[in-house]
Amino acid sequence: MYVIVYHLARGASQIAAFRLALLHRDTQGHVIMHKAAQLHRPYALANWLYTIALMVVLIVMVGGITRLTESGLSITQWQPVSGILPPLSEAQWLAEFDEYRATPEYIFEAGPAGMTLADFKFIFFWEWFHRLMGRAIGVAFALPLAWFWIRGAIPAGYKWRLVALLSLGGLQGVFGWLMVRSGLSGEMTDVSHLWLSVHLLTALFTLGGLIWTALDLRDHARAVAAGGDPVPSRLTLGTLVTALILFIQLLLGAWVAGLNAGHASYDWPLMQGTLVPEFDLRRGWGWALTHDPFLLHFLHRWWAFAAVGALIWLARRVKPHNRAASIAIHSAFGTQILLGIATVVTGVALWIAVAHQLVGALLVVATAWGMHVTGRKDARPGPPDAA
Repeated sequence: MYVIVYHLARGASQIAAFRLALLHRDTQGHVIMHKAAQLHRPYALANWLYTIALMVVLIVMVGGITRLTESGLSITQWQPVSGILPPLSEAQWLAEFDEYRATPEYIFEAGPAGMTLADFKFIFFWEWFHRLMGRAIGVAFALPLAWFWIRGAIPAGYKWRLVALLSLGGLQGVFGWLMVRSGLSGEMTDVSHLWLSVHLLTALFTLGGLIWTALDLRDHARAVAAGGDPVPSRLTLGTLVTALILFIQLLLGAWVAGLNAGHASYDWPLMQGTLVPEFDLRRGWGWALTHDPFLLHFLHRWWAFAAVGALIWLARRVKPHNRAASIAIHSAFGTQILLGIATVVTGVALWIAVAHQLVGALLVVATAWGMHVTGRKDARPGPPDAA
């Protein structure tokens, strides 16, 4: 989270500097407005995107709480507008509880465990709050986007990117509902771990896109200030490989979460006294690699070190150009490894597991930052970049 705050603080100071430039007069006595506006607008857009990114990080954290408290199936309908308000009367609460009592989760788990209306209100809150945050992010993105668009403040080449980010946010709502719906029928007492991974990874991909676009906008402003042509950062083969390795780790983590596979073992580095646990191959490797909780837990804990290797490589590439980004990458993956181990040995303690998901989102932010630094066309060994 400090990565986003760092960029917000820098952006605010640079906006202030360029506002002063609006008062500067040339030798003819005319106010130099046009260039200052060109510089100010990309920084304002970047700060707005950093704010949205911070909101996405927070909703990922709340999504973790929702999952870990088994709250995700407490609201059985998708009501984008009327669902903004929670139940306001006892009759409304009882009606919502009746709908939840028809779900497999209640019939097979929560009901036999003795769930009360007070227990239901607790899990309802987290799902309702998670959805409310999603709506807030949509409004916080769509309304400023419309304002910037009408004002002509969006630089050339960025409109389609911003619309794509807005579309990804809309898809998140659809994917979230499809995930919930997967657990409302049949004998499933949880949502599909496959839909959960789609929902989580789309959020993290959107987060990376927000950071990348914000950094491009900052570079755009600096290039205009220097009298050069703005050139967006590009993906390189090395950073793509790093992103793929991290993607696999995030995917495995989503499947471990969706299958409650964190409970497959509470010791580390061994799993139930052995390095490689027993797992089910009766339905073939394809099923085992996507459904077996013991195998997925094993892969998630050890593929993490492949991700660490790739991230160390990225951080070393970044360090000559931007030491802060390199430190952010190292700090994020180091903290994430420790939290992953702590999650296992504490038996998936709620707040440690939530912190593990939160730092996973921050690792995506740091990685996107490092990839962007590496992909700048003018990247070369030299003085560290201030951005």
